[in-house]
Amino acid sequence: MNVLTVNHLKKSYGNFDAVRDISFSVGDGEIFALVGPNGAGKSSTLRMIATIMQPTSGTIVLAGHDVVKDAAKVRELITYLPEESGAYKGLTGRTYLSFMAGLYTTNSAKRAEYVARAEEIADLGDKIANKITTYSKGMTRKLLLARAMMTEPELAILDEPTSGLDVLNSLEIRKLIKGLAAKGSSVLLSSHNMLEIEFLSDRIGLIVKGQIKEMGEPEALKKKHKARNLEEVFLQVAES
Repeated sequence: MNVLTVNHLKKSYGNFDAVRDISFSVGDGEIFALVGPNGAGKSSTLRMIATIMQPTSGTIVLAGHDVVKDAAKVRELITYLPEESGAYKGLTGRTYLSFMAGLYTTNSAKRAEYVARAEEIADLGDKIANKITTYSKGMTRKLLLARAMMTEPELAILDEPTSGLDVLNSLEIRKLIKGLAAKGSSVLLSSHNMLEIEFLSDRIGLIVKGQIKEMGEPEALKKKHKARNLEEVFLQVAES
C-alpha cells in the first residue's frame, strides 16, 4: 500500500517549468530518494508534498488526503526537515524538543511521550540539557532529526539530511533514518551523496530538468545500465 502518490505534478514559475509532469509513489515503510543535479526540481517537489508550495497542476495524495484540499490534515501526518533548517540556539536541547512537541499536541502526556522519544533518538546524553549554541553541527542535526521523528510520522520528508556532516555523524544520521523506516514510517529524501542513497534507499527516482528520467531499486538500475555504482547510473541518465 502506498502512503504517498504523486501524479503528473507540475510547478511553474512564470514561463519556467521547475517540475514537469512528475509521477511516483512511496510505499508504507519505504525509503524513496529523489536524486538529481542542482536545479532539477527536487526541492520544489519536496516542498509541494510538504504543503509549503502549491502545485501548478497535478495531484498529491498522502494517506488518502489531497495535499492541497486537506493541507491541515496532511501536516498532522508528515514531518519536513529542509537542508538549511536550524534550531533556537538560546534554548537547551530538551527545551527545544518540548517546545516543538507542543506544536504537535496540546495533550501534556502525549507531549512528554514525544520529548522522551526524541531524546532517545538524539542520544545526546547529558548534553541534552545544554544550550544548542554549544552543539556541534552533527549534534544539532541529530537534534533536528529527532524532532522530525518524535511523532513517528506517516511520511518524513528529508532534504539533504547529512549535508555538511563528517563521516561518523553521517553514519549515525543514516542509522536513525533506517530505524525510522523500520518502525513503519515512510521516508522521502533527497541527497547528492550517491553512497548515502545506495545505503538508505529501497527505490530511487533520477530527476533531470524537472522530469523523472529513471526509477527503480538501486541494484536493478546498476544492472540495467551496466554500472558499478549509482554515480555511473546518474551520469548515464543525466547525459542521455
